[in-house]
Amino acid sequence: MADALRRRIGLGLLTAYGVGVMVGAGIYVLVGAVAAEAGLWAPLSFLLAGLIAAPTALSYAEFSTRLPEAAGEAIYVARGLDLPWLGQLVGLAIVAAGTVSAAAVLRGGVGYLVFFTGLPQAAAVVVIGLALVAVAVIGVLESLALAAVFTVTEVLGLVLVIHAGASAPAVAAVADLPMITAPGVMAGVAVGAALAFFAFIGFEDIVNMAEEVTRPTHTLPRAILLSLAITGLLYMLVALAAIRAVPLAQLGASEQPLALVWQAAHGGNAAFLSLIAVGAALNGVLAQMVMAARVLFGLGRRSEVFAVFHHAHPRFGTPVLATLLIGALVILGALIAPVAGLAGVTSALLLTVFVLVNGALLGMKRQVPQSAFRVPMAVPLAGLGLSLGALAVMLFGGGA
Repeated sequence: MADALRRRIGLGLLTAYGVGVMVGAGIYVLVGAVAAEAGLWAPLSFLLAGLIAAPTALSYAEFSTRLPEAAGEAIYVARGLDLPWLGQLVGLAIVAAGTVSAAAVLRGGVGYLVFFTGLPQAAAVVVIGLALVAVAVIGVLESLALAAVFTVTEVLGLVLVIHAGASAPAVAAVADLPMITAPGVMAGVAVGAALAFFAFIGFEDIVNMAEEVTRPTHTLPRAILLSLAITGLLYMLVALAAIRAVPLAQLGASEQPLALVWQAAHGGNAAFLSLIAVGAALNGVLAQMVMAARVLFGLGRRSEVFAVFHHAHPRFGTPVLATLLIGALVILGALIAPVAGLAGVTSALLLTVFVLVNGALLGMKRQVPQSAFRVPMAVPLAGLGLSLGALAVMLFGGGA
């Protein structure tokens, strides 16, 4: 066994990984929920959500050049706040969030397949779960290449929806937009942005691939910012297509809003979008498995408790023990646990980590001002405040 991962990932695959994690299956449902709150201003809600996420993404980008290691958030918090125990707690929270998220998405994605094929659900969960674990074990290049195929499929589906929305008979026009100063409009846009914010969670997973990236201090910040920009543009265009082609009341009440956009232009049942959603789900499962295993690997470098996981297979160059453990927990969770109900807890954990990472960067910038990629002190301050605000909205405002 070895204690070093193989550097095989470049900017293209890493950016595709980030886009795939962020786009996920959620956008196929989320656009309707945002439209229900923001109405014809839904694209603005997605823009605001991206701007809210941007300062924290920039904080991650700077930290990725200062400490390009697996278990990124754990190390950032431990070093920036000089609290090693808190760093380990953050690492475990990231592993837990990734595992729960992967289990929930695996269960949901297999549910689509069971509906179309009639396969037994438990058997499908095990077979598909084991197949994804096998890919994750064989190699990071193979894992991210498969994830890139899934991502291209997801993005192609969204591009088709955007085209359908642009070619469908318009049910809304610029003239129909309520004044942004009209009573209640900004409140709806704000609630919509709080919902849409969770569509941007995922950029943070990129930093945990640091030890398998070529030229990490060059590649990591670019992949983070590119994936955020690409995803934000896609979301805004999808939202614009949806509100143009589908009446708001129908859009906001539907669990398959993008299928309505396709039907408005072409008719039919848009079953292919459900199949693309399956691909998006499998992409999310694979990405979270890979990420969580790297966090365990990184924690093993600094803790005797997790030292058994700080080994890479001599042939595959992957953290096999960590991957097998995460894979087993994901499959078990998808089989027996009501993991879907833990989605809110997962989001709260990640927002808490965002708060800590921004605070840690403030401390690190005071200790060591210079780094390969630097942002002004105002950026982590803004990220800290915005993440706290999003956490408060989620916990007390019922916005997520």
